[in-house]
Amino acid sequence: MTADLATDVFEEHRPFLMGVAYRMLGRVADAEDVVQDAWLRWYRADRTEVREPRAYLVRVTTRLAIDRLRQVRSRGEAYVGPWLPEPYLTEFGDTAPDSADRAVLADTVSLAVLVVLESLSPLERAVFVLREAFGYPYAEIAATLDRGEAAVRQLAGRARRHVAERRPRYEVDPARRRDLTERFIAAAVDGDLAGLMSLLAPDVRLVGDSGGKAKAPLRTLHTADKVGRFLVGVARSGLAGLTLRLIEANGGPAVLVLAGDKPDTLFQLDIADGRVTSVYVIRNPDKLRTLTGR
Repeated sequence: MTADLATDVFEEHRPFLMGVAYRMLGRVADAEDVVQDAWLRWYRADRTEVREPRAYLVRVTTRLAIDRLRQVRSRGEAYVGPWLPEPYLTEFGDTAPDSADRAVLADTVSLAVLVVLESLSPLERAVFVLREAFGYPYAEIAATLDRGEAAVRQLAGRARRHVAERRPRYEVDPARRRDLTERFIAAAVDGDLAGLMSLLAPDVRLVGDSGGKAKAPLRTLHTADKVGRFLVGVARSGLAGLTLRLIEANGGPAVLVLAGDKPDTLFQLDIADGRVTSVYVIRNPDKLRTLTGR
């Protein structure tokens, strides 16, 4: 395989590898670094021994992501306030032509699920991502992780139970989520407390992630009254000079707030039974730098 062909093969698989790495890490910059490291290993490898480039690249990317996760956790980095994954612009394209497959991909990249995945061990997370997001057979996952198939099945079962117990229930239908998101933002911008209260579930929660680098609640807010009043207060403090754009991030509609051409805030909602159950507010500038208003 020539160098040019090797590059073409890698670029063909890059979006898929990025999807694996991001779900493993929840951080765009880390995922990009892992994929770049995978490229270097691919380029330097003896490719005459590689029969299935995709399987080889997934194996390398997964192992690099596991190593990166272990490094992050061993550093024991402190984070100011609640932590949310870095927003990830999603466009599945031809990755999942079937609507059911698209729903699975959207679910496994959602903020709600990624938060839960943070509590898994690196190996559990790898197995969950490869099995639940991409439908890999246990035998292939075992080969990827250099583990026995029985051990992989145990990891998968443990990870699946953990995620099922902890992730909030939410509506995955994009049309319904978009409609309620638009209504929610309209009420919030207008400072319409009554309108907001009609959209919020009684036990709604608001999770703000600023990393201590912008204004946001340092604790999760609970109940419709507290969340509604907080949002109205934000609107009344002034929205001059800000532009709102509806984009797709993490598999669903999100609202990107721009100050000029600079990303300022990202809002995303979890919805169940026609009501908003979670409001995610990401304001950490380090997590918004890859977003644009396009």
